[in-house]
Amino acid sequence: MLLKIENLHVCRGKREILKGVNLDVKENEIHAIIGPNGAGKSTLAYTLMGISDYSPSKGNIIFKGERINEKNITERARMGMTLAWQEPARFEGIKVKNYLTLGMKETYKKDKETMEKKIREALKLVNLDPDKYLDRYVDETLSGGERKRIELASIVCMEPDLAILDEPDSGIDIVSFDEIKRVFDYLKDRGCSLLVITHREELAEHADRVSLICAGEVIKSGDPKEVGEFYKKECGKCYKKVPEEKE
Repeated sequence: MLLKIENLHVCRGKREILKGVNLDVKENEIHAIIGPNGAGKSTLAYTLMGISDYSPSKGNIIFKGERINEKNITERARMGMTLAWQEPARFEGIKVKNYLTLGMKETYKKDKETMEKKIREALKLVNLDPDKYLDRYVDETLSGGERKRIELASIVCMEPDLAILDEPDSGIDIVSFDEIKRVFDYLKDRGCSLLVITHREELAEHADRVSLICAGEVIKSGDPKEVGEFYKKECGKCYKKVPEEKE
């Protein structure tokens, strides 16, 4: 088991957002997380990555057989975990070609020709022309969709052991779902596992397993279609009352 979450509780201020989450991600697995707004999906992602102010009040996060509750974001990244934000960051003054090398493995960096080949392959995979984007800056001149694609390309370049993707389809046209799925399959073919937070049924159905989070708890895990049908039928009736405020 690559990742195991045991009875995870997380509070923000006086509000408890995660209320005993139990979840696991197997090696070389695509595991999707679905659920209504405010259910705790993004909070789970930030907590797993070790983002400040998202420390567990109770429970365990076990990655590669090691409890990582006290490890910071840098230490978790070095262990092979990465997070793609719902809203990609902007990096004033850094070109796309440099951004894509930030988390790249040393085996690629040691050879300039191999590194450039990898970068170009990653951009093509997300349907961006390398000749047009390598020397552009990761700033406000890029659209939200372009920045999202470039962030996905950076994950491709990293080839992490576990990629946590917070709504990777956000800001991208529906016609681009196939592009995102290609990224998923590319990473899985290289031994990566993915934990994908999504509202899109199309992406959830592409996963190996799906877990439904409602009101801070995992209430069902298993076959994507089965969990998806349960979500549509039961959560439409408000299976559990979810607070309206943001996570």
